[in-house]
Amino acid sequence: MNPRKEFISKSVEETKRIAARLSGILPKGGFLALVGELGSGKTVFVKGLAKGLGVKNGDYVNSPTFVLIKEYEGKKKLYHFDLYRLKTEKEIEELGAQEYFFGDGIVAMEWADKAPAILPKEHIRIEFSVLDDDKRKIRFIPFGARYKKIIQNLKFLPKMKI
Repeated sequence: MNPRKEFISKSVEETKRIAARLSGILPKGGFLALVGELGSGKTVFVKGLAKGLGVKNGDYVNSPTFVLIKEYEGKKKLYHFDLYRLKTEKEIEELGAQEYFFGDGIVAMEWADKAPAILPKEHIRIEFSVLDDDKRKIRFIPFGARYKKIIQNLKFLPKMKI
C-alpha cells in the first residue's frame, strides 16, 4: 500500500507554501499528477511550485489550458501541463508530452486522471478537494520508492516562509 499524506490548506497562500515546500525536496525529473475538480487549487499549487523553484514572476503562472504546456525557468525547469481540453490519451501522446517526463525539470500535470496510461510508473499523485470557500484538502499519494521517501519527509507548517 502506498503511504499517503494529506494537509488541510486554509488559504491560497498556504496552498502555495505546501507546494513550495515540496519543490525543495523534489529531484530533477520529478513528476506530479494533479487531480481535482475545477477550482480545487491545482493551478494555485503550481504557482507555489514555481515560486519554490525560483521562477521569476511565479505568481503569474497560469493554467496553460489553451497552449497545453508551458515551460518556466528556475533552479529547475518547470513544465506545466493542462489536459482539461483534451479528449483522448492519443491526443496527449501526439503532444509529445512524454519527452518531458524524464528530463531534468519538474513536470506538473493538471487533469492527469485523463491520461493514466501515459503517466510514468513512478510519480506523485496529488488530489485536491474543496472543503469550503477557502479550505482545501491536498492528498499526496506516492508511486515508487523515491517518491515514498519524499512524501514521508514532506512537512508543512502554515507559517513557513517561501
